Amino acid sequence: MLNDTRNCFLMVCSSVLETYTQIILIAEVFLMKRLPKSLLFLLPLAALVGIGFFAFRQYAAPDPLAGIAHANGRLEFARMDVASLYAGRVEEITVSEGQFVEAGTVLARISSQTAEAQLSEAQAGKAQLEQTVRRAQAQIEAQRQQLRTAQMEADNARQLFRDNLISQTELNTRLAQRDAARAAVQAAEAARNEAQAGVGQARAKMAQVSSVIGDLSVRAPQAGRVEYRLAEPGNVLPAGGKVVSLLNLNDASISLFLPAPTVNQIPLGSEARIKMDGLDAVFPAKVTYIASEAQFTPKFVETAEERTKLMFRVKLQIPADVVAKYQGYLKGGMTATGFVRTDSKLAWPADLQTRLPQ
Repeated sequence: MLNDTRNCFLMVCSSVLETYTQIILIAEVFLMKRLPKSLLFLLPLAALVGIGFFAFRQYAAPDPLAGIAHANGRLEFARMDVASLYAGRVEEITVSEGQFVEAGTVLARISSQTAEAQLSEAQAGKAQLEQTVRRAQAQIEAQRQQLRTAQMEADNARQLFRDNLISQTELNTRLAQRDAARAAVQAAEAARNEAQAGVGQARAKMAQVSSVIGDLSVRAPQAGRVEYRLAEPGNVLPAGGKVVSLLNLNDASISLFLPAPTVNQIPLGSEARIKMDGLDAVFPAKVTYIASEAQFTPKFVETAEERTKLMFRVKLQIPADVVAKYQGYLKGGMTATGFVRTDSKLAWPADLQTRLPQ
């Protein structure tokens, strides 16, 4: 501390002496003919004392940002590229750039001739199988009626046989006719059941294709603002083709680039502050990401001097609840200054205390 004060004093003395010499020269040129010589030295001396006092205060005053790293950055919102699940032609883009959308909003509609053809085929197959079911049901009713008749004849034949009115052969004939009628009913029921199973399969196919067609309407997975339209009507997209880029307005951050010695003193989760240019506010933030590799060349160095030139990206994240409340003030691309303490025990200075817009 004594060494710092002595150095400040020596710097002040040097500055004062240099300034005094310049003032004397100026005074001699402009005032020597107008003022007595005794005052010629007093006026510069008085001015010099004031300058010296101001300079000493400037050199001796503590740095309010000592222990706080700071750098410039731009406000960024998390970006998501929304894509189509299936290949097809873009029929319509329903949103504009800059438009706010809610989760589930239709962003685009894609057409697929393949899916539409499959749906038509499944619908036709279902209709045909339903007709088969109706015919089988009618056949079952007819066969059941024949079975009832055959059963009555078999019962009568059995009674007549007991009364010795017909032969065993005649009885066997009536029983065989009954059994044949029963088998016919069972065959008709099997045909109906098979057709009904086909109807179920056709319905499942229709549901599957309808789901595909439903997915051809590309929807917003979350609320946000449309940043760019990445496709336009008429474009043919592959499966996974990007349609719209969407900004998550609840996920705001800035990225700073700090030297390696500074980054080594900043742990993840550290408190931070962000000041937006032109906005009288200080937003709270946290360090949520520190790059593991240098962003600027040289990336690989051997000497200590070169290591001080390495710059690492540090991400400062604004809490989601703060972003949601002050969305009207925060816009992507806003220039800002981020502040991070390299010593967590230091208190934030008064001008970096959290101060949100009113």
